[in-house]
Amino acid sequence: MIAKLLAALLVIAGLAAGRPAIAQEDQPFNPRQTEGVRKIIRDYLIEHPEVISEAIEALREKMRVQAEADAKKSIDAYKGELYDNKDDPVVGNPKGDVTLVEFFDFNCGFCKQTVDAMFEAAKADGKVKIVLKDFPILTDDSVAVSHLALAAKRQGKYEEIYRALMKYRGRLDDKATLKIAADAGLNVEQMKKDAAAPEIAKQIHRNAEIARALDIGGTPAFVIGDRVVSGAVEQQVFRQLFEAARKGKAAQN
Repeated sequence: MIAKLLAALLVIAGLAAGRPAIAQEDQPFNPRQTEGVRKIIRDYLIEHPEVISEAIEALREKMRVQAEADAKKSIDAYKGELYDNKDDPVVGNPKGDVTLVEFFDFNCGFCKQTVDAMFEAAKADGKVKIVLKDFPILTDDSVAVSHLALAAKRQGKYEEIYRALMKYRGRLDDKATLKIAADAGLNVEQMKKDAAAPEIAKQIHRNAEIARALDIGGTPAFVIGDRVVSGAVEQQVFRQLFEAARKGKAAQN
């Protein structure tokens, strides 16, 4: 392996220096030749340090392209569960021509920072369907809150509880969530019973499996078109993502 690497670098160094350099795979370098190659490479890099920066940028670009390709492949594999799972809460325009999927944790500060921008951008657009996937990864309390929030969906109140919980400042737990739910007019006792349903635990577990498949390890994370976008997003960026998704969709048709 080292011989192959040194041979390749010798060729590069030789060509860059304007002189031929030949090394064959079946003729490994002896210690003296290896040291000579190292000196050539070292001298060249000292004389041309910009090559290191160029190589790093090239590697970053290669990794970015590969990551996008991997994300697209995973999104295609889970497309049905991402965009059309009947158990997932849907807000915005359910018949929109663009779908935005959010993976979030109710105790995530960046999620709370982003929520207004997401809703305002979707409202201004008017044709965006938002799929909300509870992905409680920060604390055990987050898991309890997600169970209760999904139980609220059974009373047709998921969006109300989602918005209220996202506006809450401080650590959310089951007690705080139940108080918020009561203030929003939900049947709290029924909510507690529904929260214990095995279907809800299964749904949250499946969300986590899909997130792992998409290499999502934090919140918030958004899936739109063939892209995964992680971290807090500003309203203008959401609008750009909506338009990019439309263009990508049109290109496929």
